[in-house]
Amino acid sequence: MEEGRRWEDMQVDCLVNIFRRLGLDDLTVSVPFVCTCWWRASLDPVCWRVLNLRSLDFRTWSQFSRSFGSRYRLKTLSFSAFLRLVVHRSHGSASELIFPLSSGASVHDLAYVSINCPRLRTLALPDKLMLEDDLRIPELIGRWKDLEQLELETKPTSFLETVAAIGHNCTRFARLKVRGLIGKEDASVIAMCLPELKQLELSGSYLTKDELAVIVSGCRKLERLTATDCLGFQADEELLRLASGIHSFEHEGSKLLSDNGYETDESEQQSGFFYW
Repeated sequence: MEEGRRWEDMQVDCLVNIFRRLGLDDLTVSVPFVCTCWWRASLDPVCWRVLNLRSLDFRTWSQFSRSFGSRYRLKTLSFSAFLRLVVHRSHGSASELIFPLSSGASVHDLAYVSINCPRLRTLALPDKLMLEDDLRIPELIGRWKDLEQLELETKPTSFLETVAAIGHNCTRFARLKVRGLIGKEDASVIAMCLPELKQLELSGSYLTKDELAVIVSGCRKLERLTATDCLGFQADEELLRLASGIHSFEHEGSKLLSDNGYETDESEQQSGFFYW
């Protein structure tokens, strides 16, 4: 920059263009405390369209929690309160929301987001929710009409209803990530309700060749199918031929047998030989 010119003298549009590329830690703990000009620029909703909460450590003793508490004079950092802060600053413009894997997020947080982030296109849910919260996922998912991508770190109890809600309400939906036991009903509902699906990630799941065949046959527009490190199937010639129309089919590490030498099938999983 020219000699004598200061960062705080930059045009607001330029500052916003820079700040929108920063993480939530910088936007909440660093940038607002540099000067009044930076604080005002950081409040532009454009800076809060991508809400990646998974990159933050909400544990009481973490550097981020201690820094946030010090800046805002708080004894403890509440996840729900922080979520409401960043959602409020987005002013309804958030397009991507990624929950931490384990954050203590509740259905009340999801309901708040469903009302105040109506334009979400990408959503990644926490890995574990209470059963009563899990059962409300289909209802909440149906509110995001523009949803294009959903990541489920573990398959919820309400998976069938969730996929049906996506198929009924989310006309632009194109990518699903889920991990868990993918049974016959699961494969069938994916094929029936998400025929326009372009990307499906099932890595780390249990499913057989039959379930994969149902999905591939029903989701004719799949461009990428990722099923690495799965149990229950091995990519033989028949399966590879069936998936030959998919641009990218990743299956490395998937096998029929567990490390203990057991042949894993659905009844065996349910009887306790195979654990999630």
